[in-house]
Parts: sequence; structure tokens; C-alpha cells
Amino acid sequence: MSHEQRPCFQCESFDVDRTVNRRGFIRKTSAGAAGLAAMSLPRLWSADDVARVQPPETAVKHLFDSLTEHQRAKVCFDWEYVDSERGLLRTRVSNNWHITSQTINSKFFSDEQRDIIRRIYEGMLDPDWHARIDKQLEDDAGGYGDSQSIAIFGQPGTSDFEFVMTGRHMTLRCDGNSADHVAFGGPIFYGHDPHGTFNEDKEHDGNVFWEQAIEANKVYEMLDGRQRQLAEIAISPDESNVHFRRKEQSIPGIPVTEMSADQRAQVQKVLRKLIEPYRQSDRDEVTACLKAQGGLDQCHLAFYTDKDIGNDRIWDNWRLEGPAFVWHFRGSPHVHVWVNVADDPSVKLNA
Repeated sequence: MSHEQRPCFQCESFDVDRTVNRRGFIRKTSAGAAGLAAMSLPRLWSADDVARVQPPETAVKHLFDSLTEHQRAKVCFDWEYVDSERGLLRTRVSNNWHITSQTINSKFFSDEQRDIIRRIYEGMLDPDWHARIDKQLEDDAGGYGDSQSIAIFGQPGTSDFEFVMTGRHMTLRCDGNSADHVAFGGPIFYGHDPHGTFNEDKEHDGNVFWEQAIEANKVYEMLDGRQRQLAEIAISPDESNVHFRRKEQSIPGIPVTEMSADQRAQVQKVLRKLIEPYRQSDRDEVTACLKAQGGLDQCHLAFYTDKDIGNDRIWDNWRLEGPAFVWHFRGSPHVHVWVNVADDPSVKLNA
């Protein structure tokens, strides 16, 4: 099915890659590991069952092994490949882009390869979120596969490799912990414009991610007058500015340490809601990175008051931020969420 890509209000133009002239592409390696996991499982499992219980990293290796030299030349890159216009391509994040020019449902991939890519996609997400993310893709991009592209960096099966999937309102990563110091394999992005109108109403009806903002606003409701003064920030920052601050720079918003025990417990609920869409290993990685920087006690929560849809003081734009943790939720005019999490604030962002 063809789909005309819709531009995104306050988004950059849709960035479809031209043919990439790379410095050294990944050479073909011998296949053979694809069936190893099946040997240790009971015979009552079908080959398809075996594939679906494997971690997505294993499926990335299967995909890589299945690619022809021609395909690898288009979607496989060296681990540190630098694009002349976009910098270190593996770590780039954006709200509306194609990392390579071949979409998943195009004839570029075989039916088997598309099935493997779907397994990778599902493996990066919590199963309870598969239908919701599919809905987001249907609303924003005509459905899964029609307007998403992939890239593989490094050589799957070694210590350095990463799979990246991009599209409108999507940057997802799968790295098997290859990328040092960062959660999710690097910065990610998600968003939703459920009705294609760009400007949502104050209820955000149908937005699969709005429940995250509802949970955050419950914290605001619990704050007293002095605390609200600390939490309220007059002007929203540039949404894509989720670089980690320098040590001497202050973090806006109310420090979590200024909250009572019940308020802090609600912030914990916000964090759980934020990481809920992702697989358990990525949730654990976020928690570990946060712990390395002192946990939520080192974070601030800011509510931006300048873009309040409906003027109802249910804040559409807000941010949870620590020394090496930024989760920026922009709900106006529709949801964009930028995520950058590491265990070290010296990690640089390519956005």
C-alpha cells in the first residue's frame, strides 16, 4: 500500500536518505547460527515459535546473515560510520526521518526478511504495547512497514552492533548492550498525532501516550503552592534539546528532594509509566543508568506553562531531568517525546 508522508507541524522536513557513499561497508560473514537455539528446545516448538522467543538481537543476526551484498551496501554500516551531513549516523535521533531509503514493506526486502524485522520490532517493545504502537504507526504513517526504514551498524554477533528503526514519530534501537554507558542503545523518540490534525484538543483523545502526561500531572496536583512555584517554568525549551547539562548548569523545575514521600512515590509511578512500552532489559538499563547518577533524587520535574491546551492547567509540556537523564514530553500541539538516558553525563548527543 502506498502512503503519502504527511509533514509534521513544528517538525523538521521529512529526511529521506539519498544513496549513501560509505567508507567501508560490512563484509558478508558465514551464516550458520540461525538454528542453534532450536536445538536446545523441545520438539513441540515450531521454527516460528523458536524465532519468536529469541531476543531481538538474535533476530538481528538472522537478518544480517540473510542479506545479500547488494542489500548490505544499502542498509549496513560500520559501527562508527559518520554521514557527511548528519554526523555519527548510529546515534542520530529525530522526530521524522528515514535512516536509509528502503522502507520495510518495499520489494527491497524478501518476505522472510520482513518477518524477521517484525520480530525485531516486537522484541524491542513490551507485548502489551504492540497494538498501541501499531495504532500510532497507522495514524501517523499509514501503518507498520510502509513508512519505516532500518539500518544495522557493526557486525551482529560481535561485541559492537546495533539495529535502528526510524520513521515519522519513531526512533527505536536494539543493541544488545553494545553501546557503552547509554540506555536503549542511544537516544530514542516517540510521538503520536492520532487524528492527523496536528493540533489536539485538551483531552488528547486517542493518543496512546497521553496517559504518561496524566501520571505526571498527578504529581503536580499533589504539590503545594511553594512547590508549584518551583515546578512551573514559563517558557518551554526547544523540544529536541535533550543534551545533558554541564555540571555548573542548574536543572529547571522542582527537585525531587523537595517532595514529600507520597509525592516522590508518584514520581516513581511516572518513571514506571514512561518505560512501560519497552522490553524488560531496556527498562532495567534505564533504572541502572539512573541509579548510577543518584536515582530520582538527583532529578527535577518541570511543567511548562506557556503552551497549555485549553488553559486548564493540566500541563501538556513537561520534563523529568537529571544529570544524565532527560525525558522531555511535548504534548502541544500533539505528542512528541525525546529521550536521552545514560550513566555518565559526558555522553554526547547527535540530534
